[in-house]
Amino acid sequence: MNSTSATVKSQQRNTILASVLGSVIEWYDFFLYATMAALVFNSEFFPEFDPLIGTLVAFGTFAAGFITRPIGGLIFGHFGDRIGRKKILVITMLIMGISTFLMGCLPTYAQIGVAAPVLLLLLRMLQGIGLGGEWGGAAILTFEHAPRGKRGMFSAWPQTGVPLGLLLSTLAVNLVSIPGDEALIGWTWRIPFLASIVLVVVGLVVRLQVSEPQAFKDMVKTGDRVKVPVFEVLRHYPKQVLVGIGARFSESITFNVYNAFILTYTTTVLGLPNSYALNGLLIASVIGFIVIPLAGRLSDAHGRRPVFAAGAAIAFVTAFPVFWLIDSGVVTLIWLAIIVGWALGACTMFGAEAAFFAELFPARVRYTGMSLVYQLGVLPSGAVAPVIAIWLVSISGSSWPVAVYIMVAAAIALVSLYFAKETAHDDIDVELHAKAAEQAAPISADTAR
Repeated sequence: MNSTSATVKSQQRNTILASVLGSVIEWYDFFLYATMAALVFNSEFFPEFDPLIGTLVAFGTFAAGFITRPIGGLIFGHFGDRIGRKKILVITMLIMGISTFLMGCLPTYAQIGVAAPVLLLLLRMLQGIGLGGEWGGAAILTFEHAPRGKRGMFSAWPQTGVPLGLLLSTLAVNLVSIPGDEALIGWTWRIPFLASIVLVVVGLVVRLQVSEPQAFKDMVKTGDRVKVPVFEVLRHYPKQVLVGIGARFSESITFNVYNAFILTYTTTVLGLPNSYALNGLLIASVIGFIVIPLAGRLSDAHGRRPVFAAGAAIAFVTAFPVFWLIDSGVVTLIWLAIIVGWALGACTMFGAEAAFFAELFPARVRYTGMSLVYQLGVLPSGAVAPVIAIWLVSISGSSWPVAVYIMVAAAIALVSLYFAKETAHDDIDVELHAKAAEQAAPISADTAR
């Protein structure tokens, strides 16, 4: 291996590590908030309501973070396409980390009254703005550094931040739950939020060492950057945006029902110990860590559409069996249900998703386009999924409407995929690289003379 090849491979490894770390922080924060909304925030920040309604209100603040994510996606997508992927990813990591840390410092309703939930809501919204710019940039960074034929596998690695973030947050919640429910509600819930600052510092150190991908360097060299990327996306790529949002429905709803809602359902509705669902999520996260890169690799070999469709099909056909297993109240069957729904259904879609969305758009608007699809797509789906699921259970007294909800989302995704173009084997950005090479050729010739 020559020195140039070794340098390229080293840069690719650093890029994967930097993207994974950022993604772990993102999803650690995400899952931690969702878990605490189900276990702590309902009583500590919204005590004026009965337990189920208090949880519903707590999940309302959970949804508020999703509402601000498109704002972050638009802002940071714009500047990511204008000034670079790396610079924006440093900013988004700081916003996420600081807002999560401050959540651990918040006084409760009993201490400062209504100001407590207001501050929680504001921090959640700020967290959402940072999250809105993080995912697209992290996925693009690995995607654009990937060698040809491995874009799916490379861009799937940041997606492993989902099971890793779930694993870390669930472990953290389990550890701070050891002293008992009274201690958890009283003060130990703060520890995982405060500890997140350690992840942020490590992530920043690694991320600052990563270079901009060649696609962005070529955009700068050729003057191919767009002044207002969002206008370009909406004007020239509306079909791609709609296809991406439709495909996102199943992944996002399945994902959020089987992690955030399941905790509330098993503890508040079924009256089971929170360890049943938490341990099931731990097991599912380990399996998901294997499924996601495998799905990315399979998407390189067989295409993005069939792999994504396989995940949606799993979600569709297993929706009722998953809830039958959960309603049994048997701990091992609950674990099996979460593994099937989350690790096999949602994670299969998640593994193919980053490359699929990235290939919908050219490099000059890729950050903006991906962020629009991902962040706008979550508003009618994952953002409201726990709230809708709780509401469906509250009016029906049963889990079957939630199963139907998951099936409808999967059907929307499958229809959207039908209208998508397969792009796994396309030589993307080839014209951009060729144009940059042409512009560099005369300079090289003059230097030689």
